[in-house]
Amino acid sequence: MNLGFCIYPIEARPSKELIQEFENVVTPHISDNLNRVHAIASGLRPYHKEGKLVGTAVTVKTRPGDNLMVHKAIDLAEPGDVIVVDAGGDLTNAIVGEIMQKLAIKKGIAGFIIDGAIRDTGAIRSETFPVYARGVTHRGPYKDGPGEINTPISVGGMVVHPGDIIVGDEDGLAVVPLEHAEELLKLIKQQQIREEDILRSIKDGTVDRSWVDQTLQQKGCESNHLVKN
Repeated sequence: MNLGFCIYPIEARPSKELIQEFENVVTPHISDNLNRVHAIASGLRPYHKEGKLVGTAVTVKTRPGDNLMVHKAIDLAEPGDVIVVDAGGDLTNAIVGEIMQKLAIKKGIAGFIIDGAIRDTGAIRSETFPVYARGVTHRGPYKDGPGEINTPISVGGMVVHPGDIIVGDEDGLAVVPLEHAEELLKLIKQQQIREEDILRSIKDGTVDRSWVDQTLQQKGCESNHLVKN
């Protein structure tokens, strides 16, 4: 085995039904119910026109500035997959651009996440195909390798495994470990109900804000403005 220059299979994939469930989930709810530790760093921002990203992670580890294995990942990916690339966060050379964007759209790929640079941002911003990246440069990539496909990678400070569920929206990117996805959905649905109740109480004027002063008192804050129990 040529370690560092290998292609692996995805051992487990989420069902289409499970992916569809996450299409109605926002990244803050995912983050809240994973104790705020499964978010990809805010340095990776959306560059596309609009639209949500939900899909199955196909991971790529490549040396900075080289996209040979990203091209191969596009060829291997199934419709609905998200190509997630650890390019070391380097912004010297672009990893993807318009040609790869159009290839991915044609294949039904769900989107790109690039911990590195992209180019052709005019073309990317004209489409709803989701593209998240760390930055932009006009300098193109090399195509020499090495790299790995479908191995655990680190993107924006977050470990991503092949087969994980990726969700991206206007607030950023979240990674859902496949083994916790079903449990997480239940917690998210409970939070959605709680927040709907809060919003309803704000609208009708019955919202209870006593928790604020209670928390301040528990933390030892001293003020004449606190409501005493």
